Amino acid sequence: MAVAALCVVSGTLAGQSTAQRNSVPHSAPQPEAAAPQMPAVQGTQLDRAVAIVNGDLILDSDVDQERRFTELLPYGETARTYSRDQAIQRLINRDLILQQTRLQPENEVTPEAAAKDLGALRKELPTCKEFHCETAEGWNKFLASKGFTEESVLVLWQQRMDVLAFIEQRFRMGIKITPQQIQDYYSKSMLPLYAEQHVEPPPMASISSRIQEVLLQQQVSSLLNDWLKSLRAQGSVVVLHPGEGAP
Repeated sequence: MAVAALCVVSGTLAGQSTAQRNSVPHSAPQPEAAAPQMPAVQGTQLDRAVAIVNGDLILDSDVDQERRFTELLPYGETARTYSRDQAIQRLINRDLILQQTRLQPENEVTPEAAAKDLGALRKELPTCKEFHCETAEGWNKFLASKGFTEESVLVLWQQRMDVLAFIEQRFRMGIKITPQQIQDYYSKSMLPLYAEQHVEPPPMASISSRIQEVLLQQQVSSLLNDWLKSLRAQGSVVVLHPGEGAP
């Protein structure tokens, strides 16, 4: 599978994509008289919109989930180094790409393919070792520790793979990753990561495809960023700060 990024477009949306869950109509009819709103129950935390991407809402809960989801990326960032503003920007980028993938539904990744990829991931996550993720019970305990279920992660991972497949199809053409580049990344980046986690690293051959994804991402980043800038310019992206309402 292509670009294991999500370093540029990382992040994923709660349960369904924001377009499926929280679409804001562009010209909704106004009711003759709005019904009175009941005051919020004391102590209730309301889910606030933080951005609108071509009519799709991104919520506070999406941002929280995006930061937790990084813990499931084998070579990604952690929530400790992943700021809230970064999460919002990456969710915006991801939503822009998902909107493009929906124009080509015949290329969507199947749940079966996503489940197979997740099965391989369970063997690679350094933080998964202590939970014995090779077993169903251990895997579910690990996911629960991150605030997920197996079903919700499958949906999120499928969306992630949709994004990566789209990026590969559009930007990977002509990019070559050499075996030496993979060897260098394994030695200089991966081995220290596993040593830090005090776990035995997998053989390079078993993770070379994922290393290739990371290296591909590094090469397509500039192309992808330019394309995302053009999507933002052509569409409507609004970031909502605390106290601001939707326009």
